[in-house]
Amino acid sequence: MSVIERNHVQKHGSGEPTIVFAHGFGCDQNMWRLVEPGFRERYTTVMFDHVGAGRSDLSAYDKDKYADLRGYASDVVEIGRALNLRDAVFVGHSVSAMIGALASIEAPDMFAKLVMVGPSPRYINDGDYYGGFTAPQIEELLASLADNHLGWSAAMAPAIMGNPDRPELGEELTNSFCRTDPDIARQFARATFTSDNRADLKKVRADTLILQTRDDIIASEQVGEYVNKEIAGSRIVYLDATGHCPNLSAPGAVIAAMNEFL
Repeated sequence: MSVIERNHVQKHGSGEPTIVFAHGFGCDQNMWRLVEPGFRERYTTVMFDHVGAGRSDLSAYDKDKYADLRGYASDVVEIGRALNLRDAVFVGHSVSAMIGALASIEAPDMFAKLVMVGPSPRYINDGDYYGGFTAPQIEELLASLADNHLGWSAAMAPAIMGNPDRPELGEELTNSFCRTDPDIARQFARATFTSDNRADLKKVRADTLILQTRDDIIASEQVGEYVNKEIAGSRIVYLDATGHCPNLSAPGAVIAAMNEFL
């Protein structure tokens, strides 16, 4: 099976540069359906599913490879090479923001620009660094996910989405989490929430935009500002949006910020 089939790669448009959209934990490329169409008339757009998500080839999942975010980043580079990408734009939501950063380090000619939506290089507090969670909190979160995948999804997804006045958004994220294979979800969650990519930020050479929302329980403004400080020349835009998924809750704001950046 080709990498295009393995990751269910979808390509639209024909303009330059190519914009690659990558989804976060518990999601699939459908999470970009309100943003990506805003670019396909002027650019080439690419969406895909990480192995283990959406319509990817589940048989390609390797728990050793994907125990670290670099396994996912190597897939991104493989997709980019299959599409002959050069000086492309990578748009990563949540954990895919760091996956994109790692891919840009591995293949610096592939991505000229990075758009990080709600990035976090480290979710666990460490000395003066504030990631938002203590180590015991993360272990409790992972244990809860392992014990009751559906119950964890129903409790966590609305909190991650925010926007309690729009319950349909939390319901959509809940359903997305629930569709994910429980074993893969547990392993991806551990790879995500125990990762520490702070040292990698200074290695990023791509022109970088950070999109930050308010009241994001996964990646707070303090974390976004840390990423902004560590990536040389990066800029941060505070969206008029709340919660961790502005690609669903405030797609117009995401499109506007990206247009200005591009």
